[in-house]
Amino acid sequence: MKVNRTTILTYSALGIAINVVLGTIVSMLNIPLLFLDTIGTVIVAVLFGPWWGALTGVLTNIVLGVTTGPTAIFFGLVNVAIAVVVGTISRRFDFTKLPIAILTGLLLAIIAPLIGTPIAVALFGGLNGSGMDLIVLWARTAGESVFASTFISRISGNLVDKVVTCLLVAFLIQRLPMLLKLYRSGKEANKHAA
Repeated sequence: MKVNRTTILTYSALGIAINVVLGTIVSMLNIPLLFLDTIGTVIVAVLFGPWWGALTGVLTNIVLGVTTGPTAIFFGLVNVAIAVVVGTISRRFDFTKLPIAILTGLLLAIIAPLIGTPIAVALFGGLNGSGMDLIVLWARTAGESVFASTFISRISGNLVDKVVTCLLVAFLIQRLPMLLKLYRSGKEANKHAA
């Protein structure tokens, strides 16, 4: 099945909506160590590749920048990195296999804070008004630098969030026939292109 651009753009728009809505709900509910604000990016990157996922991620952060505050735009770099990593892994390996999803989540849990920490330090001095600030303050009083304190708080949250995100996407693709069909068609297109 050849996937047309309209289908990809439609799923990208849905991915943006999923990122914004789930991220907002989880944030409002103050669920610790969970954000779910990149799940749409991951879905699009798995189904259509890293560049469509990156577009979804950047546009998500632009929407958040307009609706919640302009600093969200800077974190679009994190969304791009997530899309590139997930899209690349899903093209080389079967993302519907749980070990692949878990390993991808663990990799993202390291990469996302490596990119997001300098942005958070530059914009907010490492604090962002969330519950994770407690970890930053604890680490600072223990003698850690601002960067190390912020990184520790971000990696602890991302360890849970990114693994859960990747597992949810793998589960959705396995269980929803249309997503599975799109995923398989993308895998087939890559085999023929190689």
